[in-house]
Order: sequence, then C-alpha cells, then structure tokens
Amino acid sequence: MRISTTLPTTRAGVPDIAMARHLEDLGYDAVSMADVIVGDGTPGFDATLVLAAAATVTDKIGLEFGVLSLPLRPTAWVATQMQTLQHLSGNRVALGIGIGGFPGSPFWRAVGAPPQGRGRWTDEALHVLPGLVRGETTMLGEDEVTLGPAAPVPPILIGGNSEAAMRRAVLHGDGWAPSLISPAALAKKVVRLREIAHELGRPVPSISVGGHAILVDNPAAIESFTRVLVDVHRMAPREAEAVPVVGGPAQVAQRLHAYAEAGADMVGLSLDGGDWTRQAEVLAEARAQVSRARTEKTESP
Repeated sequence: MRISTTLPTTRAGVPDIAMARHLEDLGYDAVSMADVIVGDGTPGFDATLVLAAAATVTDKIGLEFGVLSLPLRPTAWVATQMQTLQHLSGNRVALGIGIGGFPGSPFWRAVGAPPQGRGRWTDEALHVLPGLVRGETTMLGEDEVTLGPAAPVPPILIGGNSEAAMRRAVLHGDGWAPSLISPAALAKKVVRLREIAHELGRPVPSISVGGHAILVDNPAAIESFTRVLVDVHRMAPREAEAVPVVGGPAQVAQRLHAYAEAGADMVGLSLDGGDWTRQAEVLAEARAQVSRARTEKTESP
C-alpha cells in the first residue's frame, strides 16, 4: 500500500514546502497538491509551482497532482509544465487529471475555461498530451507543435467517481483516482471498472483513492466534515460517516487494509483537524503496520 498526503500551511496560510522533506523522511510515496482556485478570495495556490518548490527540497518522494483541472489550461502549456517538472525533479511526477474544480466560478470565467463540454475537451487533450511531453511533433488545431526538451510521460491518473471517469481512465490513463469514497463503495466501483476494461479490451488501470483523515481527537472536525459531505456533496448521512479516516495507527491500518482489499494500490489523505505533524506520523505508522501484516502473511507456512 502506497500513501501520499498534502502539505500543511504556515501561519501565513501558504504551503509549508519544508515539510515535504519530513514526508520523505517518514517514507511517504508522494506529496500531493490539489488544483482548486475559485477566484472569490478563497485561498488557492498553483499546483505546479508548489510541486516544483517541493522538488527542490526533496530527493525521491513523488510529486502528485491531486488532481489538475485540465480544461483550465491550454494543452501545450500543461505539456511544457510537465516536461519542466520532470526534468527538475528527476522524473518524479504523477499527473492526476480532472475535469472539475468549480467550473462557472469567477476564476474559470476569467481564464476563459469552458463550463460545458469539459469531458470532450479533456479527452482531446489526453489524446495529444503524451506525445507533446515526449517531444513528438503534434497537431494542435491547425498548428504543428514540437516541445523540448522531451521528457518521460508521467503516470496519468484520471480523477472522478463516475462511470465516465472510469472509462476515461481505461482509455487514456494509467490509473483511476476516485475520491471521497468508502472501501465498501470502492469495491463495487472496481467491479465495474474491470468490466469496462474487459469491454474495451484494455488493461485495468491502477487505483489511487483520495480522501480526508482526522487522526487526532477532534469530534467537532469529524462532524463538520461529514456535514459538508451531506450538505454539499449530497451524500446520505450513513455514506458520509464512512468516508473520513479517523483514529490511531491501528484503526487507520484497518482502513488502509480495507482499501487494499477493495482494489486500491495507493491512498492519498488530506490531514484535517489540527496537529499535521502528529497525523502524518500516525498515517506513516499505519502504513508500516499494513506492510508488516502482509509480510507476515506471505511468510507464514
């Protein structure tokens, strides 16, 4: 089981880049950055710049977009950013792709992003993006474009819980990245993912689950988060209660194991509720417990 998390923020409210090194020391597989810029004054940071900064203070930890809103950006621009970040980091990028991120918000309108037809836009971009990153001559509209220096194409993970996202992952991605989903709900989705892959004659993509964790004693934070899932994401209360990961290392290890049993290869959790450092350590210890349990199971006669 591989794990990732997002960076904490400083008192000034900006990502604490130095903590990427701490995650690397704890054995995390990746540091993740969301791409959420609304344009109404809500704090939001450019994911590519944050991960580029994290690359400068680390040596081996992965740099994961969780996820990049592709319709916000010209495809050629995304490709040259990925080339740059691959060269700066030594090829440590995992490119999560999504079609959402508050379409219709002031920021989306200001940059001229399409509120409609985002799925088609994304599919067309994914069709040409790998070749652009590899430095291949590619037609973009009426223009022939060759970007350099060429770089290895990062693993492309398609975000979203819908069947359209799963189909996009099978056709265009290396992985599928659902979010805010319980292990039980994931297991049902994975059955359908495998059916889609079989129908299309394609390999089953890897699965990276995104979610939120509250690994300190903070019942109010748990209640607040589940209320958002019900009020904003329209989840049923029982379903919402099953989404946040809570508790100490043993409880978290059980949840990671449940995700693995459901089909997940990686779990990325934003750490909410305070004391980010302690929570990062709890998650790392939980992953270690899962690894030890699997090793013992493998080695037992």
